[in-house]
Amino acid sequence: MAATLCTLLAHSSASSLSVSPKLCSRINTHLQIYRGLPFSPLAPDFRLRVPPTRGLFAVSCFKNVSDEKPLKKESGLNWQILKQWDVPWNWQTISLTSLACGLSFVLTGLIEAVTIPFSGIKIEELSLDEKAEILFVDQAIATAVVLGVLFSLTKSYSPLPDEIYRYDLKEPFNLKKGWLLWAGIGLGGAIATVALTGVAISFFSGETPPRETDALIRLLPLIGSSTISTACLVGITGILAPILEETVFRGFFMVSLTKWVPTPLAVLISASVFAVAHLTPGEFPQLFVLGTALGFSYAQTRNLLTPITIHAFWNSGVILFLTFLQLQGYNIKELLQSY
Repeated sequence: MAATLCTLLAHSSASSLSVSPKLCSRINTHLQIYRGLPFSPLAPDFRLRVPPTRGLFAVSCFKNVSDEKPLKKESGLNWQILKQWDVPWNWQTISLTSLACGLSFVLTGLIEAVTIPFSGIKIEELSLDEKAEILFVDQAIATAVVLGVLFSLTKSYSPLPDEIYRYDLKEPFNLKKGWLLWAGIGLGGAIATVALTGVAISFFSGETPPRETDALIRLLPLIGSSTISTACLVGITGILAPILEETVFRGFFMVSLTKWVPTPLAVLISASVFAVAHLTPGEFPQLFVLGTALGFSYAQTRNLLTPITIHAFWNSGVILFLTFLQLQGYNIKELLQSY
């Protein structure tokens, strides 16, 4: 029921007094009788103002419109993965930042490749451990440069909404937004779906597609060669690469897309770009499925630690598993080529 507010204003004073609706109606009735006016009950939507007379109070009764319509309850699905982000920037910023991140990554690699010979370092004379250390430094520099470009170009929109670029260690096992809990769920789902995707491709194509010369193939000489090389590879693939790729592909690109498209569609688009960016067309289906799992896990928690953790366990798990096989005497190159 809508509440009726009544204010008694003294004719000689600006002070006011708020009373209950029932008392308001009674005062209104008595004043009308006192002044010889015909009695008329105050209806819920009726506005009456009694002109003040000397020495009397003026009664002004009105309806509180803010209470007239109760708040509507939210209806429909309220799933976290369907919610969109509050994106502060426009499409020009998204385009410019995406291009700048890509160019900075490529240019950083080219500059490093040119700088190493001029520094007097001869790659062919380096040990495997020294090569692994240089790769780790290269990846660290590339990660710092790209993230520096990303944060610099979006800094003008500060302060950013809380759910953008969020790395939060709190409540890792919260049922709704626990980053570690959902990282485990996402990792299990990614392993299962990627495996099923590989089986489906082999079934419909009749043979396993050849594996391209990707980064993992180039890292084979370092896998299992020593503890230092293994530590460097885990640092590259399990820490630096996940932080860089998840911040760019999920934290920026996927989030930005939700300004114009539903979150599930943004997940699929970003997963496609993520797969294409690895430059291994034969692995596009598996990378797309992995990117989809990373995107939906991030959409659930709104915490970048979730996809970073999944990506880290995925990459480092592969490195450690191949290291184990190498130490057991398996030819991991043949295993990867037949994968």
